[in-house]
Amino acid sequence: MHLIHHRIAIVGVLAALIAGTILGGARALAETPGLTSSTGSAEADRGDAKPAAIRSPLAIDPHLVVGSESCEKCHAAEVAVWKKTPHNTTFATLHQKQAAAEIAKKLGGGSIKRGQVCIECHYTPQDHGGTTKAISGVSCESCHGPAQNWLKLHADYGGPSITKALESADHKAARIRGSIAAGMKNPHNLYLVAQSCYRCHTTPNEKLVNVGGHKAGSADFELVAWSQGLVRHNFLESNGKTNAKLSDDRLRVLYVVGLIADLEFSLRATAEATEKATFGIASAQRADRALKRLKELQAKINHPQVGQILDVAAGVKLKLKNRDPLLAAANQIAVLGEQFAAETTGANLTAVQPLLPPAEKYK
Repeated sequence: MHLIHHRIAIVGVLAALIAGTILGGARALAETPGLTSSTGSAEADRGDAKPAAIRSPLAIDPHLVVGSESCEKCHAAEVAVWKKTPHNTTFATLHQKQAAAEIAKKLGGGSIKRGQVCIECHYTPQDHGGTTKAISGVSCESCHGPAQNWLKLHADYGGPSITKALESADHKAARIRGSIAAGMKNPHNLYLVAQSCYRCHTTPNEKLVNVGGHKAGSADFELVAWSQGLVRHNFLESNGKTNAKLSDDRLRVLYVVGLIADLEFSLRATAEATEKATFGIASAQRADRALKRLKELQAKINHPQVGQILDVAAGVKLKLKNRDPLLAAANQIAVLGEQFAAETTGANLTAVQPLLPPAEKYK
């Protein structure tokens, strides 16, 4: 994660914040039926190809976390990869770092593994008799959603005697829809996974940044490069045997959904800004940058849903004390992003190919 250090850029965005907007546009937000607030629950009906209401992407319910051991029974290869990544290993090291201790001290002290602010992004929280504890680093459920409500459904291939290899196509489709409706961020829809990444890589916590001195998000975070290197665990097509690379078609979709999710969560972060300081400035600047990148992309692909997303963003002002409109826009973009990922194939995104980071740039 990187703080915004360039003074000229900060002054420019600050001036824009004071003026009231850096996005411009006076159009009112279009209303999207079925949306929930950023902290509320959503309807779970996903019986058709299009997603219904969006669930909260901002928090993991510790009461619904079952732990990576439950995933390892069927996904041993994936878990083996995860155990070698910083997502796992920082569980034993982060709380020992001086920088982390200094941030915690500025926030009032206390344990990093028990403080709710740190747990939300750096650990997997689980409820233990009314007390939330960190049980691991960033793990399966951090990215794919707490599993209590969907684990059994996800593992049911059609009956006790039916294996994954024998599952019918119709049952598989229904199982995936049902799992997603129950809270799973299934990688069949790449936008659901992108949300998990950007939920934390935008650091949507004003006090953590302005008081604690935490970095205001990972400024260089790009979804393809950050997801296809060390943390890649794509064993689905080989039944756990091969950590396969994604096809160019999937990488193109992944690249676009990364830009959309960046915009969504930059707007969410900006919505939480209450003062003209590092957090608000960095969040607004990131949202503006994400919007510009998406506009440049749209000029190449001319995609209808991306056009809708740009219209939504153009209708909201990046300014302080504008929380509800900013969150409403982010919620609309989330629905459109999920639809984009569900309905778009990379075959129609050949113009994206030159924009993909080369493999040597993967993290």
